[in-house]
Amino acid sequence: MRARAQELLEKGEVKWVIGWEKGSLWYHSSPAFIRRPEEVERLIWDDFCANNLAKYLLDFTQLEGKVALFVKGCDSKGINRLLQDQQIEREKVYIIGITCPGVRDGRKAQGKGPEALETIPVEERCTFCTHPEPVVYDEVIDTGEKLPGRGEKEPQDRFTEVERLLALHPDERYEFWAKQYERCLRCYACRNICPACNCRECIFDRSQSGWCSKRIIKTENEFYGLTRALHVAGRCIECGECERVCPVGIPIMSLHRKIIKDLNELFGPYEAGLDTETPPPLGTYRTEDPDYFV
Repeated sequence: MRARAQELLEKGEVKWVIGWEKGSLWYHSSPAFIRRPEEVERLIWDDFCANNLAKYLLDFTQLEGKVALFVKGCDSKGINRLLQDQQIEREKVYIIGITCPGVRDGRKAQGKGPEALETIPVEERCTFCTHPEPVVYDEVIDTGEKLPGRGEKEPQDRFTEVERLLALHPDERYEFWAKQYERCLRCYACRNICPACNCRECIFDRSQSGWCSKRIIKTENEFYGLTRALHVAGRCIECGECERVCPVGIPIMSLHRKIIKDLNELFGPYEAGLDTETPPPLGTYRTEDPDYFV
């Protein structure tokens, strides 16, 4: 990674390189923004490179020249999401794919030392992953790494928690989600990290519109959660970043996967971010679409 990044910068083929560097704690690996060849030593690849880096491309849309970006499989789907939403230009991004064995859950490493690395499980989202290799790239670095946990569950198992919640009585289900969003801080971390949340101006930054307020109360929080979930319906790439960065641990992906499950049943199997040609189910109209609700 370092050698390739240095070569691209020295030859002037790219202006910036976005990857990961070691954070302040041994189980923290943070986004790194490299501009000069001598800075490439900061770049790392380890068990905690969890951040989906695709969203950062929005900060470089006005840059003259290319940006090189290291991507895992889920990150690459985020790039397709931005391309399909016409937020970035493909010719301005140089994509270096990395085969990802899964990343470990840094939240479960707290209070432990590096010697406990092998006892820390991979993140749950990685056990559902069907694309450890990037789906769009200019070149790929094969890490050759294997970690236990990724891919042990069949893809359909990602709806297990959804089925559990659906089995509850509607009143119990509402109580469950009400308790979750009572804890919401409205910090917007889930929105800010999401490649599908790429509106230039967000409704939740426009309290004067009358649609929402800045009050941190359950009803406003529920409105925020449902609005964001429906905004990314059919466009969620299941990278799980929203849930990973939530400071209060709201199971956001359970809500997103419920919508994904419904869309698959209504419109047929669809996985967002695999390409830029196939439109999302709610992004087009077909005469054979279900219309029982009309």
